[in-house]
Amino acid sequence: MEIINNNNNNGISRDGILRSNSSNTWRNNSMDAFSSSERREDDEEALKWAAIERLPTYLRIRRSMINNSEVDIKHMGLTERKILLERLVKIAEEDNEKFLLKLRERMERVGLDIPTIEVRFEHINVEAQVYVGRRALPTLFNFYVNVLEGFFNYLHIIPSPKKPLHILQNVSGIIRPRRMTLLLGPPSSGKTTLLLALAGKLGKDLKKSGRVTYNGHGVEEFVAQRSSAYIGQHDNHIGEMTVRETLAFSARCQGVGHNYEMLSELLRREKEAKIKPDTDVDAYMKAAALEGQQTSVVTDYILKILGLEVCADIMVGDGMIRGISGGQKKRVTTGEMLVGPIKVLFMDEISTGLDSSTTFQIMNSIRESIHILNGTALVSLLQPAPETYELFDDIILLTDGQIVYQGPRQNVLEFFESMGFKCPQRKGVADFLQEVTSRKDQWQYWALKDEPYNFVTVKDFAEGFQLFHIGQKLGDELANPFDKSKSHPSALTTKKYGVNKKELLKACASREFLLMKRNSFVYIFKAIQLVYLAVMTTTLFLRPKMHRDSVLDGGTYLGALFFTITVAMFNGIAELNMTIMKLPVFYKQRDLLFYPAWAYSIPPWILKIPITLVEVFLWEAICYYSIGFDPNFGRQVVPTLVTKYAHCFGI
Repeated sequence: MEIINNNNNNGISRDGILRSNSSNTWRNNSMDAFSSSERREDDEEALKWAAIERLPTYLRIRRSMINNSEVDIKHMGLTERKILLERLVKIAEEDNEKFLLKLRERMERVGLDIPTIEVRFEHINVEAQVYVGRRALPTLFNFYVNVLEGFFNYLHIIPSPKKPLHILQNVSGIIRPRRMTLLLGPPSSGKTTLLLALAGKLGKDLKKSGRVTYNGHGVEEFVAQRSSAYIGQHDNHIGEMTVRETLAFSARCQGVGHNYEMLSELLRREKEAKIKPDTDVDAYMKAAALEGQQTSVVTDYILKILGLEVCADIMVGDGMIRGISGGQKKRVTTGEMLVGPIKVLFMDEISTGLDSSTTFQIMNSIRESIHILNGTALVSLLQPAPETYELFDDIILLTDGQIVYQGPRQNVLEFFESMGFKCPQRKGVADFLQEVTSRKDQWQYWALKDEPYNFVTVKDFAEGFQLFHIGQKLGDELANPFDKSKSHPSALTTKKYGVNKKELLKACASREFLLMKRNSFVYIFKAIQLVYLAVMTTTLFLRPKMHRDSVLDGGTYLGALFFTITVAMFNGIAELNMTIMKLPVFYKQRDLLFYPAWAYSIPPWILKIPITLVEVFLWEAICYYSIGFDPNFGRQVVPTLVTKYAHCFGI
């Protein structure tokens, strides 16, 4: 028995050893196979990248690697863009900062500086002339009286009945780069006017004085609307376009700025230093530097960080079309400017209609971009939540057109404590700042119990800030002009439009063609209506042959011509409502210098010529011979062409 057991044990141990050896052999062979496979993939990728590096600069900017495959950046499809974005920013809240740091590290590795812009405003005064009392009511009588008084005032016959309204009073300050600045203030304090003044968009009917500079350059030395972006409170968008199409059109019109030149210099320095960049980051930067793309990966990136991916392919909607929600429209308004190459952002109450969580997410994404990529931002929020308030570096408190405080967020409570007011422990700082200057709420924050409370005016706060150490430091900085030699050559834009006029015309034409397809029901309905009117006209003027020597037939002839011209003239009224609804969007985009007015007007005029030809053909085919006009074909062509061009020119 012992012998048998020993034999069995020996047999088992031998079998185990054999199995162990075979398992180790298989594992080693497998590891060798995997490692060799990885080495082959790395070698293939290195060979493909070396081939790209040997290309001329023009072609090298258009080529990159995605998933070990060489792709043409300008012709990337939706699938390739999604794969690239998933590799870079899979979860916006977690990966966005890492992605932006990769962009910055790549540029710093070769010593390439990211442009920065410092905005200064000194002694800004804005005044409006307004009617007071009943004269301000928009009645028909007041309209005619105002026109007459304005005419006589222009001739210096009578004085102007308007009274001056001071909106901003001698405000000065600095909006620094790489810092998020929050603009706080109660309603009607002048926040929107200040933002418009800094963006160079103040109306011509306002009386203004003072000076606004970007890196020491006055706004007359460059195009302020192309160097900064003003994001307004009103969400004006074309309802028939989807969210993705709206942002893509904005990106196409704004262009890429100086990204192409900076990327060319970056690639040149990397080639000299023999540095191989991250292929995903390289593909993104090349996609962001190529203009003329109908849909760019930058658009998909902005959709992701703004939380608009879920509604990217849904129509924006308007009063007639059901679309996205009001909060999503507000995010589309923000994204419309973020897709461009703008370095300075002026954002006017963009949190209206958004919940506190979404507002925090958007502000945090913008904060990361400002801090890492050296941007500049001034954001106006009405009642920010405490966690959103903590995201900002600087605070500007504006009340009654005067700056009460401007400086670091950490010192704002210190200033008001020096003035005798203290924020309660459980009170939000942002709410405290907007209430402490109010006559009805100020008393509850009075902290000097040994002294009687007296209302402290906005003027007293402004004068006290000038004596505060932050105010004195700000005054010293404003006294020293900005050194223009420190301004990056690519920081400010001198071109009026983002891309050349040919590209703008193509962008407007493609958008108009898209809107015509979306509104195809209108044109089909018009064609059916025209056929119906043509049949009714035929029954009214029906005669096989019209005799030229008959007075009665002559009246019929003129009547048929008059009715035809009337139908052609009123046939375009169906599109009048669509044109009027698009006007607010046109005015907004024209003022933002997306495109000139002619680039917007010419495409619909050209694209609707074929539709007019079809309509005229339908009318002539039904009515011409049945009414009894001249059967000569040449005689039919002449009125057809006259009717077509009369309809095109609105005659």
